[in-house]
Amino acid sequence: MIILTDNAVSAVKSALLRASEPAEGLRIMVQAGGCAGFKYLMGLESTSRDGDAVIETDGVKVYVDASSQPHVAGMTVDFVTGLESSGFVFNNPNAADKCACGKSFG
Repeated sequence: MIILTDNAVSAVKSALLRASEPAEGLRIMVQAGGCAGFKYLMGLESTSRDGDAVIETDGVKVYVDASSQPHVAGMTVDFVTGLESSGFVFNNPNAADKCACGKSFG
């Protein structure tokens, strides 16, 4: 369903170690909004919820709720470090359009 690159796995593991509250994985959600129609939301999560797909890569769990699953099927999540900014990058084959920030798609 979702593929995490080695860089993304490392970034999530680092975030889990630094978390102020206990967390077991990363939640990725899609909501209506953003400049292109839908936006990605991410956050640390302590457990799965009813209807979640749970994807595990190298010990990192990713939770995706049922309504977001069709929007992210086949997506690759990477973490890039640049001179001006660092962050997660979404390569989503379901996105017909995306905004310049890369956090919103249509």
